[in-house]
Amino acid sequence: MFDLTRKIVGLPIEARSRRRARAFLNGTARAPEIQRDLLLQRIARHAESDFGRDHDFGEIHTIEEFQKRVPIRGYDGHEPYVARVREGHLNALFGPGSEVLMFAKTSGTTNSPKTIPVTRESLADYRDGWTIWGIQAFDAHPEMLRHGLMPILQLVGDWRETHTSAGVPCGAITGLTAHMQNPLIRVAYCVPRVTSLITDVESKYYAALRLSIMRRLGAAVAANPSTLLGIARLGDREKATLIRDLHDGTIDPKWKISREVRARLKLWSRWPMKRAARRLEAIVERTGRLLPRDYWPHLQFLANWTGGSMGAYLRSYPEYFGDRPVRDIGLVASEGRMTIPIEDHTAAGLLAYTHHFFEFIPEELGDRDQPETVSPWDLVEGRNYFILLTTAGGLYRYHIQDLVRCVGFHSRVPLLEFLNKGSHISSLTGEKLSEHQAVAAVTYAQRHLGIRLTSFLMLPAWDDPPYYSLLVEAGDVATTAQAEQLAAAVETELARVNIEYENKRATLRLGPLRVRRVAPGTWHEFQKRRLAQTGGTVEQYKQPHLMPDLKVLATFPEVDASVQVGSGR
Repeated sequence: MFDLTRKIVGLPIEARSRRRARAFLNGTARAPEIQRDLLLQRIARHAESDFGRDHDFGEIHTIEEFQKRVPIRGYDGHEPYVARVREGHLNALFGPGSEVLMFAKTSGTTNSPKTIPVTRESLADYRDGWTIWGIQAFDAHPEMLRHGLMPILQLVGDWRETHTSAGVPCGAITGLTAHMQNPLIRVAYCVPRVTSLITDVESKYYAALRLSIMRRLGAAVAANPSTLLGIARLGDREKATLIRDLHDGTIDPKWKISREVRARLKLWSRWPMKRAARRLEAIVERTGRLLPRDYWPHLQFLANWTGGSMGAYLRSYPEYFGDRPVRDIGLVASEGRMTIPIEDHTAAGLLAYTHHFFEFIPEELGDRDQPETVSPWDLVEGRNYFILLTTAGGLYRYHIQDLVRCVGFHSRVPLLEFLNKGSHISSLTGEKLSEHQAVAAVTYAQRHLGIRLTSFLMLPAWDDPPYYSLLVEAGDVATTAQAEQLAAAVETELARVNIEYENKRATLRLGPLRVRRVAPGTWHEFQKRRLAQTGGTVEQYKQPHLMPDLKVLATFPEVDASVQVGSGR
């Protein structure tokens, strides 16, 4: 029966996916024409919208006319139109026949979350990007499809977390894609959609692991590698609870899961699995731990972001997952997918040129109000750019504040590597310290000193002179001597990677870096606090490693005095 189902359903889906991926790769030579046609079609479709009339869409027939009539904007510039769409006035952004399925809610730069319209067309683009990414990832690891799709671990968010005044759902786009997934494909995913309703982070992690730990897992997918590490670490810590629950067919009542969700989870968890429990017990008896590298021996690959600050987490992967390939999922956000990686072990991906119209701002022009932009095929390898995208979801010349580096080309389409968010650049005295540089310095220091940080955060502090604080959990840096060594190593590397930082330190306009030890568990509480403030979801959460806000430091109580370079304390 299984083989018959695969022949009838699985193989045709695989074939369609491969055709789509081939078309994407083969079309790169015609990228300029495809981009032009995509833009002009969308302008024509939405010419009668309020946005279209305000920007004379009816008079636009070339890319140059579009750039002349439509200014570069961030989310705040789109919000007045989006607000009217939330109230049910679709014509604010969209032409006749458009349908808004939901609003993707994601973290904003203020306390108010962004709400990104998800139209049927933009959802199709989003799903198509995942299809192209997925089939190439699976084909690169043939065991994933040898006997049908191997089980996959992936968390999704709630796409109906709230509703607008017009009754349109707001939440996570991952939840909507899971909701619309072919049921015969969905069964390969270990975590049922109902887990999207679990709001407590650790309870959600536990439920995901409880329902997948006995499966012959093929891939684990998350945006942020901290999610997969969080699940792995929780499983090791809660190994006794996991084994007991598996043996008894239960989910321990200590987890913060509503009665409704628990009742629905019984469909997946109510049957005792004593043989699986004994297998886990044997692992613990043999190794003293319960780690994915032992209970998921057939895992083919891990998938998550690897660019920017994410690389710091990957150093912990071998301890928990063993020597497993890692494939970047691409630069993808609620606003849309921007890149599609086509190889393992690289953060670089091909620009998603068939889904959105793209422009680029050279990094050195990033502080200008309306800078001239560069076309994708005119990027220069080795240079950094900010991305602008025009989408089927009503965003035009949208400045998402993502800084990328062009690392090569596939025919006319650039390969891009994410560096950092533009908002994560701090400049107390003109040093223009980026999150990318902060992560590089701390990563070097960890390797040099042979230590491992759960996470970290660099923050500016105002004094005479001002300085930067590096916050680390006390459990990671146990002594004052270690903290001083860490401060010295990070300081040295910051001066090496940022000549302005070196200059400001040499001229005493910046004080020495200080390491501040904070209580164990601080990063978990910080995550919860940020999610509560911004309205984002666990699946979207990105742990910042550099924040330019001078007020943030005061929100982190120290467990002891800070340690600075050469302090001797």
